[in-house]
Amino acid sequence: MKDIRLDSPLNGQLVELKEVKDPAFAGGAMGLGAGVVNPDGKVYSPVDGEITVLFDTKHAIGIHSVDGADILIHVGLDTVKLGGEHFEAKVAQGDTVKKGQLLLEFDAEAIKQAGYDTTTPVLVTNAAEFGQVTIALGDKVITSSANNGETAAAVTDDSEYANLPKEARVAKLIEKYVGGMDNVRNAEHCATRLRLIINDKSKIDEKAIENIDGVKGQFFAAAQYQIILGTGFVDKVFDEFVKGTNFSGVSNKEEAYAQMTPIQKISRTLGDVFVPIIPVLVATGLFMGLRGAAQSLGVQFSPNVLLLSQILTDTAFIFLPALVCWSTMKRFGGTPVIGLVLGLMLVGPQLPNAWAVAGGDVKPIPMDIFGMTIGIVGYQGSVLPALVLGIFAAKLQKALKSIVPDIIDLIVTPFITLFVSMILGLIIIGPIMHSLETTIFGAVSAFLQMPMGIGGFIVGGLQQVIVVFGVHHVFNALEVQLLATTGVDPFNAIITGAIVAQGGAAVAVALKTKDKKKRALYISSAVPAFLGITEPAIFGINLRFMKPFLYALVGGAFAGGVASFLHLAGTGMGITVLPGTLLYLDHLLEYILVNAIGFGIAFGLTFTLFTPEE
Repeated sequence: MKDIRLDSPLNGQLVELKEVKDPAFAGGAMGLGAGVVNPDGKVYSPVDGEITVLFDTKHAIGIHSVDGADILIHVGLDTVKLGGEHFEAKVAQGDTVKKGQLLLEFDAEAIKQAGYDTTTPVLVTNAAEFGQVTIALGDKVITSSANNGETAAAVTDDSEYANLPKEARVAKLIEKYVGGMDNVRNAEHCATRLRLIINDKSKIDEKAIENIDGVKGQFFAAAQYQIILGTGFVDKVFDEFVKGTNFSGVSNKEEAYAQMTPIQKISRTLGDVFVPIIPVLVATGLFMGLRGAAQSLGVQFSPNVLLLSQILTDTAFIFLPALVCWSTMKRFGGTPVIGLVLGLMLVGPQLPNAWAVAGGDVKPIPMDIFGMTIGIVGYQGSVLPALVLGIFAAKLQKALKSIVPDIIDLIVTPFITLFVSMILGLIIIGPIMHSLETTIFGAVSAFLQMPMGIGGFIVGGLQQVIVVFGVHHVFNALEVQLLATTGVDPFNAIITGAIVAQGGAAVAVALKTKDKKKRALYISSAVPAFLGITEPAIFGINLRFMKPFLYALVGGAFAGGVASFLHLAGTGMGITVLPGTLLYLDHLLEYILVNAIGFGIAFGLTFTLFTPEE
């Protein structure tokens, strides 16, 4: 493999590419070469060749040399925004040029005064076809290659792992480009992503990781470096990645939480509490959907069969505080079974239902405490009282364990934890949290029921933005409360259009992409969106190009507005788009319409207005 040496096409100060203040150039993703700081305003051809690219804005020129090198000279950073102002081309695209011929003149001072950096990257974009790439200017010489460990790190050379199975090759390359296993503090994975906690973010070569065959995207969220690999494949890559390490795949929450923002911490905590109980609520919703569909078709149930169906659909919500308290105790390090019993105490059959008390149907149990009469009620279907009580009980139990002798810990700690928590739960925490819960629920319900679907329009347009910031789990508690109090989830109906819209935009990008490999990658990233998982489509396609993401937000907004206008609501939560159909069997046409609007608008806007730059 031959080397290539070029004289700098500009006069100025030659610097290594990694010093250029643009990650696409500095990381080597665009090619190998060097940067010229404070150029004098004239660009000369460094080779004999042909002008293959000359942008209308005249800020960048591409040359194909007689030696086969593809050279890119990019004057300044973000100077494309100048629209050609301060630039004057001396050649045209397709011209044959000689080494030393003047190609371009520009007013460096005017560009600086306009607020732009004039540092000019000089790159060999097909550097993988050469050995060493050398750029010289006066006495300064900068040499780089695909294997010298510096600027070339972004050129993903798979050859050393070519004989390995795909999952092993991807794992090895990820290890290489995240800075080695010494730079990884913890590793886990979810349904689609490898999630890493990194010691030093500056050691990550993000462009190189994106270029790995099998990787669909990468991003930082919730204090983790997340690499999108897709369902099924991520499990195999994770197993290979953690071989020979002590990473168990269990989330190191303390380390991750320490790096989160407050809103991310709240969202992640709610996710940790509610995600484990979502499968039960999904199953309950499916039972309700099937029963509603059967009744809409004229099927008559006998009283006993109807009663049995109600056991299937109502039990989870009647005893919802028990589920929430159990999951909260588990999340905060308490004994889960204590949380379960404590939650059951909140819904004991001896206690009148708090919602029935609020409606005036029954009266609370009067309790005289220090001369004050306090009404005691149950909290069937409530979320916040169980959530806060579970946190308190877990903290109390851990505090007791630190002072109670081990010999009596088994008896004393559970007794005091249950007794104190139950008293506070029924007398203080319960009433306060239930009042707050009622206020929040009323406000949210009023917002979602705004006239003409305005509330749904806003939620549908912004929900996937919230997903990007990794704080969407904050809505789990809202959906659970909606189901517990009304039996249906209008929020699910609104966001399904937002989800399918991301898939629609991604499909449009794939269809407009001419590169077969990229098209296949884009399609595989779009498919999970139709199963309710949008991260591969967002981070692998739409957000990288930005316009498709924005067009998908428009589609989601209109779909959410229509869902709200039609008062569409699911019988459960946790599943959307194709699997979510099962939650809308009694309103199937409306559900299909909402998804068709979200997909159609996002696909139509993207296919019509977006042109991918290959």
